Amino acid sequence: WSQVVSEAEKIVGYPTSFMSLRCLLSDELSNIAMQVRKLVGTKHPLLDTARGFVCDSRNNLQMRGLVILLISKAAGPSTAELSFQHNMVSGIYSSQRSLAEITELIHTAFLVHRGIVNIRELKACDGPLKDMQFGNKMAVLSGDFLLANACTSLAQLQNTKVVELISSAIGDLVQGIYYENSKPSEESCLTDDISIATWKEQVFLSHSALLAKSCQAAMELAKHSTEIQEMAFQYGKHMAMTHKLHSDLQPFVKENSSDSMVFNLNSAPAVLHQEFLGREAWIKQLRELWNAIKAGKGVTAAIDLCCCHGNSALAALDCFPPSEARTALANIVYAVTRFP
Repeated sequence: WSQVVSEAEKIVGYPTSFMSLRCLLSDELSNIAMQVRKLVGTKHPLLDTARGFVCDSRNNLQMRGLVILLISKAAGPSTAELSFQHNMVSGIYSSQRSLAEITELIHTAFLVHRGIVNIRELKACDGPLKDMQFGNKMAVLSGDFLLANACTSLAQLQNTKVVELISSAIGDLVQGIYYENSKPSEESCLTDDISIATWKEQVFLSHSALLAKSCQAAMELAKHSTEIQEMAFQYGKHMAMTHKLHSDLQPFVKENSSDSMVFNLNSAPAVLHQEFLGREAWIKQLRELWNAIKAGKGVTAAIDLCCCHGNSALAALDCFPPSEARTALANIVYAVTRFP
């Protein structure tokens, strides 16, 4: 995965780890970073998020911006925009690079907002109550700051359709996160009856919509046809779904996985296992769920589903002419559809 990302970054012209550097190094956010230092010694999740901005080669926080730049380069200029090719650098319009930065800022803002903890569920080992409350305030304010910067830059693109697309993606994110956090207690999460269709709907909102609509918006900025825009949307949608499925599968397919490995009961293998097993038997097996899922059909079904979305993403690339960028987009899909 790291090699695929590194090769893709060379194609678009610069490392995407610097995608939102201008905002992250601003005076306002530097002041926020100084305040976040007060959380050192606690277990507030905002600290982990902040560390990810500096170094997170495993999760590749900037993946979304990279995909937008790659699909912009793969599509190239449209016949309607041939007179503006002098505005392109490495085959990508400046407005498309701005869109990639905006998408990363939106994603980062929501990562920061996800770091808000439930004060009622805190334990003494998490840290002093006043520090955890302070961390929540910083998560809200810094997330809002990033989102405000993204919206300002979005307006500067001066394209109403792009503004509409990205605004609707922000709405999807909010709705998706609401669904994720709407369970009143851990117990209800254990027994909640969720189908794979519902899982797909929720994952689209919270993980796929932003990338899918940003890819479509990148095509709109270059004045590509409706057909090309739809294919870009489909690639972004299925690529993000594939990435999420790959992440969900890691606890069950890693060779060094152990009984103590943490996994989400609403991940794809768990949801599919519940469907195959039946509701009553699912509840009875909760104590030994990790081994049950690994030995059951949920993992193989999730791998098949991951490959299915990967194939759909690859099919969406067929309308783009052969190029290094198109190959890189395909390699990103291949990287998250291979399992040991």
